[in-house]
Amino acid sequence: MIPARRVYLLLILGIAIAPILAVFLSISTSIAITLLFDVVVLALMVVDAVRVRRHRVQVLRELLPRLSVGRDNLVVLRVTSGKAKAVIQIRDYYPAEFRVSLPTLSAVILSQTTQELTYTVQPTQRGEFPWGDIQVRQLSAWGLAWDDWKIPQSLKVWVYPDLVGLRSLSVRLTLQSSGSMRQFRQLGIGTEFAELRNYRTGDDLRFIDWKATARRVGTYGNSSPLVRVLEPEQEQTLLILLDRGRLMTARVQGLRRFDWGLNATLSLALAGLHRGDRVGVGVFDRQMHTWIPPERGQNHLGSIIDRLTPIQPVLLESDYMGAVTHVVQQQTRRALIVIITDIVDSTASAELLIALSRLTPRYLSFAVTLRDPQVDRLAHIPPSDDLGGVATAYTRAVALDLLAQRQLAFAQLKQKGVLVLDAPANQITEQLVDKYLQLKARNLL
Repeated sequence: MIPARRVYLLLILGIAIAPILAVFLSISTSIAITLLFDVVVLALMVVDAVRVRRHRVQVLRELLPRLSVGRDNLVVLRVTSGKAKAVIQIRDYYPAEFRVSLPTLSAVILSQTTQELTYTVQPTQRGEFPWGDIQVRQLSAWGLAWDDWKIPQSLKVWVYPDLVGLRSLSVRLTLQSSGSMRQFRQLGIGTEFAELRNYRTGDDLRFIDWKATARRVGTYGNSSPLVRVLEPEQEQTLLILLDRGRLMTARVQGLRRFDWGLNATLSLALAGLHRGDRVGVGVFDRQMHTWIPPERGQNHLGSIIDRLTPIQPVLLESDYMGAVTHVVQQQTRRALIVIITDIVDSTASAELLIALSRLTPRYLSFAVTLRDPQVDRLAHIPPSDDLGGVATAYTRAVALDLLAQRQLAFAQLKQKGVLVLDAPANQITEQLVDKYLQLKARNLL
């Protein structure tokens, strides 16, 4: 039981009228009346608090069984009232490591109704976390006391990589495959036959199937030419190497760089499996920490998610040559090998350059680096003439030098025939998937 604001106001009112009573009555009498007034107020508060306990609301928490890191995950509190209207305040004991949109929820629930109260939590790291009970306060009918109690609903929650993004990507890929979005399945793109269709103005005459056209004329008398529609080759091999070394431990936009890389890895794996490729994943630091051999089928994605979710980055220098050597030993046929990591400059990335050079031209190598957008912002800070101008200029110069060193390293990689994608960590997933789909459409593998 917690006194409500109305009780304090009434007690203050009793103190305020005591001097007025003292003018007309004796001091002892006015004090006695004031004390009696306070006792009555407190007694009514206790009675009111006891009465509200018979009409406590029921609260049930609903949330996804697997939360997504870095995403706003919806939490629903389903509140059911009794025979009386309920004024409530709810504090849910979510994990302390989570960001929350509304720490405390307030609502007025009409009698014998059910209302959903919602808020969102944003986990900043993966793993298992304890979720506590639900603290509820309900205002009494006379507004004199809050009934305060806990509803036991403790549980363990698992935070996974960005499953919300994977679901959105799956819908997008399905629409593309069904023909609603035919960006990458156009006439003459790819090597595998997809279908025959009627000739349209602007089609390449080289793709007219004259034999099929002749059979159609002979059978149906229709003289409209038929053209071959080609699509990217299926059943190729995509290998993704995810760095979990020292450079991937830094935080970018609230998440560790490794988490951004893991989200990109899973999205690329989903795209590859959806396009019919065999997808394998390796996570490495000084050695190959986890190796998932390439396989086909959507069921393979679930296995990849379960294997990669518990992995965390470590403060170890990554052995790029060792990772590449492991892949070469495991994969003898040509494949697209994507390495997701970060680089600082050409000197620090010398080993990465040597390792990727070993892959060309036998394999198609693709270096993906996760840039910190904060460095981009610092590099574009306008000059200032105030007292902080010197510090601002120095910060801007350092940021520009970092970007210049990265560009030099990328130029060396491109000279060796390595594909390069450098993008802000929080935008890398979409750009990487788009780049992969372009590679498939252009049949570069």
